[in-house]
Amino acid sequence: MARRTFDVIDITEILVHWYAGRSQYEIADSLGVDRKTVRKYLRHAVADGLAPGGPPISESEWAAKVRSWFPEAADRRLRHVTWPAIAVHHDFIKDQVRAGVSVATIHQRLRDERGLAVSVASMRRYMEANLPEEVKASSVVVLNPNPHVPGEQAQIDWGRLGSWTDPRTGKKRTLQAFVMVLCCSRHMFVRPVAKMDQVEWTRCHVEAFAFFGGIPARLVPDNLKTGVDKPDLYDPKLNRSYAELAAFYGTLIDPARAGKPRDKAQVERPIPYVRDSFWRGRDFSGFTLEQLQAAAKAWCGEVAGRRSCRPLAGAQPGKIFAAIEQSALRPLPPGVFEIAEWSTVTVHPDIHVRVGKTLYSIPWKYVGKELHARAAGGLVQFFDTHGDLVKTHLFKMSGRQWDEADYPPGKIAFFQRTPTWCRRRAAEVGPACTAVIDELLGENALYRLRAAQGVLGLGGKHDDARLEAACAKALAVGDPTYKTVKGILAAGTEIDPPPPATGDAGAGAFLHGPARLFAVPDSDRTSGSGDDEERQAAS
Repeated sequence: MARRTFDVIDITEILVHWYAGRSQYEIADSLGVDRKTVRKYLRHAVADGLAPGGPPISESEWAAKVRSWFPEAADRRLRHVTWPAIAVHHDFIKDQVRAGVSVATIHQRLRDERGLAVSVASMRRYMEANLPEEVKASSVVVLNPNPHVPGEQAQIDWGRLGSWTDPRTGKKRTLQAFVMVLCCSRHMFVRPVAKMDQVEWTRCHVEAFAFFGGIPARLVPDNLKTGVDKPDLYDPKLNRSYAELAAFYGTLIDPARAGKPRDKAQVERPIPYVRDSFWRGRDFSGFTLEQLQAAAKAWCGEVAGRRSCRPLAGAQPGKIFAAIEQSALRPLPPGVFEIAEWSTVTVHPDIHVRVGKTLYSIPWKYVGKELHARAAGGLVQFFDTHGDLVKTHLFKMSGRQWDEADYPPGKIAFFQRTPTWCRRRAAEVGPACTAVIDELLGENALYRLRAAQGVLGLGGKHDDARLEAACAKALAVGDPTYKTVKGILAAGTEIDPPPPATGDAGAGAFLHGPARLFAVPDSDRTSGSGDDEERQAAS
């Protein structure tokens, strides 16, 4: 029987939504899964005595529970195995869509009347891929039936403000505005920023929660890379930094659909107002970015919060917020949220990865593998695809941060070539090599250690006999250094005098070189002179 397969992340998301207090119907509608599937994955949590609203549970704790409850959790990439079972009913589905029947009803009829055991999410994905025109023609945007519940939802977006000259550098930059709007009261938070990266996106959320004095139950952001790695109608993938923020503050993130501004209309509509009321026609010359952010915060309370808002029948958002929504927000958690920057890296054959401007070493067995890097709190941590910690380094602005223990045992030996090792190895090569090493290490062993290691390393490229002969010649010319020994070996002059060239390039003994080929014996020279005289006389 074909069925949709779930991995640990899918099941964890269902559990997190349930633990946050959402009903099974809301979870099924939001995540695009069947309610029976939701009940299936909640059964173990209920059996273990868990209930919505209990003590906080971290994402890693949820993942561990899911692995123990559902060891068969499979790769989500296998979900398309349900499509052949759906394709059997392709013509029926096509006729139903053209008749204006909703996807949920088509799924229900196939399930009850024809015994098709797939989820409504699988049905929807199949129809979007194989009946795009029919689905588009009959699609209807279904908005939240009650979007104005106090403390329930906040919508988030970026909006361009305009050009600004940084007084510290004199450079002109484009400012963007981070805007968060509470859907019930329409109260808003605005923060100008000079860049829209992952760290700034997270910091803006922290500042917004502090401004409102609480946390909405659900956040509806846009599908920007600063928050969402993979946009998807039913299963968006949040980046790790944004997921950490949601876990710390205990809020759910429900990204809007790509290219569907009506999914977050409460924040889309006020952005032109923010640009017009806060920015245009005002002189911000000489303002630093911090001063602009302070001015925007004051404007949110004194101007935007007191405006006459048409969706509120002319009431002021600030007063509605104070009256009914502020108390409905979830309280801020104790402690300070640590903003982390996540990135994905691949381990190079030199066992290093680059995070920012710094190279960090990784244990050699991970060469070629993809890791997730987390930079926060003066540390850079690396995790494998299963979430297990691989390596931790102290943060460094630039350069190289490495640990010799990350190299294979054979490579570590190179870093352990102490002066004692050098003298012992030189004795194995011969007395001339021992004399050169003693000369190098005689005055300052640590200062000349690398040179001594280099001389002995030449034995790996050439045999010990040649190295010994080269050291002897270097001593004879009075220059027992690494460069001299290396040059003698490169030129092949360690044997003095060098053997004469045979010209046969090492060919077999049965071939004659140029000396034998052109040599004339004495007897031939005598007979040759008589023959010449006879030839001259004949001529």
